[in-house]
Amino acid sequence: MNPPAARPFAASGRTDRSPTVDRSQTAVVAQVSANLYETQTQAIARQLLSATRENRSFFAQMRDQMRWDDKLLAWTMGNPGLRVQLFRFIDCLPSLRSKAEIARHMQEYLGDATVELPSALKGMLNFANPDSVPGQLAATTISTAVETLAHKYIAGETIQQVLKTIERLRKDKMTFTVDLLGEAVITEAEAQSYFDRYLELMAQLTNAAKSWSNVPLIDQADGEALPKAQVSVKLTAFYSQFDPLDVDGSRERVSHSIRLLLRRAKELGAAVHFDMEQYAYKDSTLAILKDLLLEDEFRTRTDVGITLQAYLRDSGRDLTELIAWAKQRGTPLTVRLVKGAYWDQETIKAAQKDWQQPVFNDKASTDANFETMTRLLLENHEHLYGAIGSHNVRSQAYAIAIAETLQIPPRRFELQVLYGMADKLAKAIVDKGYRVRVYCPYGELIPGMSYLIRRLLENTANSSFLRQNLEERPIEELLAPPVIANSDLAVSGQRSAVSGATFINAPDADYADAEQRDRALQSIQWVRQRLGKRYQPLIDGVYVATDAHIDSLNPSNFSEIVGQVGLINVEQADRAIQAAKAASLGWQKTPATERASILHTAANLMTQRRDELAAWMVFETGKPLNEANGEVSEAIDFCRYYADEMERLDAGVAYDFPGETNHYHYQALGIVVVISPWNFPLAIPTGMAVAALVAGNCVLLKPAETSSVIIAKLTEILVEAGIPQGVFQYVPGKGATVGAHLVKHPQTNMITFTGSQEVGCRIYADAAILQPGQKHLKRVVAEMGGKNAIIVDESADLDQAVQGVVQSAFGYSGQKCSACSRVIVLEPIYDLFLQRLVEATRSLNLGRADHPSTRVGPVIDAAARDRILEYIEKGRQECELALEMPSLEGGYFVGPVIFHDVPPTATIAREEIFGPVLAVMRAQSFVEALELANGTQFALTGGLYSRTPSHIEQARADFEVGNLYINRGITGAIVARQPFGGFKLSGVGSKAGGPDYLLQFLEPRVVTENIQRQGFAPIEGAD
Repeated sequence: MNPPAARPFAASGRTDRSPTVDRSQTAVVAQVSANLYETQTQAIARQLLSATRENRSFFAQMRDQMRWDDKLLAWTMGNPGLRVQLFRFIDCLPSLRSKAEIARHMQEYLGDATVELPSALKGMLNFANPDSVPGQLAATTISTAVETLAHKYIAGETIQQVLKTIERLRKDKMTFTVDLLGEAVITEAEAQSYFDRYLELMAQLTNAAKSWSNVPLIDQADGEALPKAQVSVKLTAFYSQFDPLDVDGSRERVSHSIRLLLRRAKELGAAVHFDMEQYAYKDSTLAILKDLLLEDEFRTRTDVGITLQAYLRDSGRDLTELIAWAKQRGTPLTVRLVKGAYWDQETIKAAQKDWQQPVFNDKASTDANFETMTRLLLENHEHLYGAIGSHNVRSQAYAIAIAETLQIPPRRFELQVLYGMADKLAKAIVDKGYRVRVYCPYGELIPGMSYLIRRLLENTANSSFLRQNLEERPIEELLAPPVIANSDLAVSGQRSAVSGATFINAPDADYADAEQRDRALQSIQWVRQRLGKRYQPLIDGVYVATDAHIDSLNPSNFSEIVGQVGLINVEQADRAIQAAKAASLGWQKTPATERASILHTAANLMTQRRDELAAWMVFETGKPLNEANGEVSEAIDFCRYYADEMERLDAGVAYDFPGETNHYHYQALGIVVVISPWNFPLAIPTGMAVAALVAGNCVLLKPAETSSVIIAKLTEILVEAGIPQGVFQYVPGKGATVGAHLVKHPQTNMITFTGSQEVGCRIYADAAILQPGQKHLKRVVAEMGGKNAIIVDESADLDQAVQGVVQSAFGYSGQKCSACSRVIVLEPIYDLFLQRLVEATRSLNLGRADHPSTRVGPVIDAAARDRILEYIEKGRQECELALEMPSLEGGYFVGPVIFHDVPPTATIAREEIFGPVLAVMRAQSFVEALELANGTQFALTGGLYSRTPSHIEQARADFEVGNLYINRGITGAIVARQPFGGFKLSGVGSKAGGPDYLLQFLEPRVVTENIQRQGFAPIEGAD
């Protein structure tokens, strides 16, 4: 029996979920649309467009020209460089705590040499000192302008302000939906607060509604009274650990909150609409809502809505399935159709993950799909009520044309706009007698900043209808029927293209896709049934018997044996060395293209066995599935990248000169001993081994004892890929005996090691000793860990910083050489950051690695657990405890621990712990923070969360680490993007996954030939 099979291209993301756009079908659809609705659409659109272009008075125009908020928007439309820097500054602005700080950041962002400033803005920035009167004046002017901009798009910072906004809207015969601002809910305390605030919001809105006079256009339809109050909510905000992989757990936690919310809404007489967020949550959101709204208690509710986003390639299918579901339900609900607000985020994520892009490339394609979905939705108005959300005059006119043609009853149709985005269009639609609902975000400016930036981007983008209309483009151009762009036709199977990328990484499995998720979970069950088997070493192409063996245990359940692994003795180690010596010359002479081809075959086999390999890591090393998924991708990448690199290097370099040729080329070293770690049990040993192999060396791979079964699986793959007998050998054994013997052996040419500093330094020292009969100096590549720090300054995005620190510190229970073990926080935000950090960590799910909800699993073994507990005890003696989460029974569990106000002299601030223990340190200045970060013997990874350009530049120059990550987590380096490795006592050698790495496994040679014969030499170009 084989594990669940991976389909071709399945790992490329949702290749099966985004249907190919058929040209003929699209043409037919467009023709039908034109025949039925186009003439009426054009007539309605011209009326609406005329209303949006009404001339303003001279005094109104003069007033707008003098307003700084309007000036800022106008400048960004004509200056892309200023647009980027200004929006970055606006994003940072709410975190700045003084006018001097605002002035300094203005100069840093807008004074960038690449930005061409308007004269008025240039004059404002011409101050010498941020504390000066001109600096204070500039800060006041800009911050006031941004606040004014925010109030254009945000309905209020308090419920009282929102109620005033609503009353104004109702006077204009417009209804509303209210949304609480905020993008990320990262703690369970925040999730509860979000829920409680919605209960309070509904109560206040419905209480206020009692005094509102009746407006028939928006409060009644078809003889039915409509809810006067409506709120819009996000599902993921009800559960901070919402994860598409954890289908059942996420559904249970979120559904509980939805039921309570809907019950309370019914009591109060409020309507509830569910927003759609990022693509990763779409399927889960729809599945949860469909299941819940079929329950008897909610099946007859019509005061509920769901959102669909037309920029998604598979949104048409979602709507078709929703219509079929609504027919089954028997009671209609509302579908808010929007174009989508996360285009940049979705395209970037798809590119970074090497997944198929879920959104259309071209704005016209989104507009065309929006019209297709509008027609489908409105033609099924008896099953789903349509709420058409757009600021595009043509899009709204098209919907109105359909509604009028089909004579859709008013209850089943409304049009929606965002607050502050299309006021004139909304008024014109109201004047035509249609119900308009205004989406009203409310809340404080800091959580609302990402919303504000999205609105500014929409207003200033070249493709924005609002901007094009403002520029008074020709009416025929603005109102032309949209057509699916060529770039968006027949996209099935394509992955997001990255400009300038020379190496295409293996895509992770996308667990938001049900098929890929189910296959991964099935593989865990498949592997579980195969635990406990025996695995023997591979020497000279034969699996050999051994006198000793070890039981590899499941760290989540130490009573469960993953496999029994035979351990070689010193005599067998010598046999392996001799086999490698015998195979060495033939392997060196094998053409590099053939060696590279074997690595490509191995990569393909890993791709086919992705889910199985991930499952073995889950069981043998306690690595949660999300972490194991990325590791398989990294192993595949190492095979393909080093294969490509060897073919590049194999060409050599010609330094020819008149009368002579000079050829620079490489040859293999000989025999390489690879001593691999358990914490990256597949990726790191694969990378070290295949780099040596493709360079023409023979490899003896001695794995960490606790991850020997996974290396047995790697051995199966390399043998199947075609590695010749004796070229690669799997030699599990005791490190103190077999490992030390291989290191000291005179036939060993090179040792590559990843592990502890203690063992790495011993290997380095032993390899330096010339053994009897040894005719070469051994090379050592050693990666030996770190004491990695993340700095968080006062301008940081705290949502981003807290999430990044938590993942970097506690992902895989802190058992990564790149993990964050120190976070250095600047004084002004220290207390707030610590509070949110503690709550975010407290919200993590602890459990067995094979459970989909687990974020923090076990540590590797009893020795590791006991060592970590000793460090925790030292921390108690030297520092203040902020959080200690309980440990589970039955496995090697250690709950996350956070110490605060940790002095730099404390043991936990200086020594590598390799577990879920985090030291939080306080710094008075950025200079001090850098000094603290650099104050250890390690230099592996480091991070900075900051929106201060000068701090970012200073960190680039002075942060002493091999890999510096700015405004993101510090783990998860990707081959050929973030080549990985450090210096100082973090290791020696070039970066893995980088262009220099293979050179360590090669000996460079130069051959010079005098090509003159009796004074004659060939001259290039001569006859």
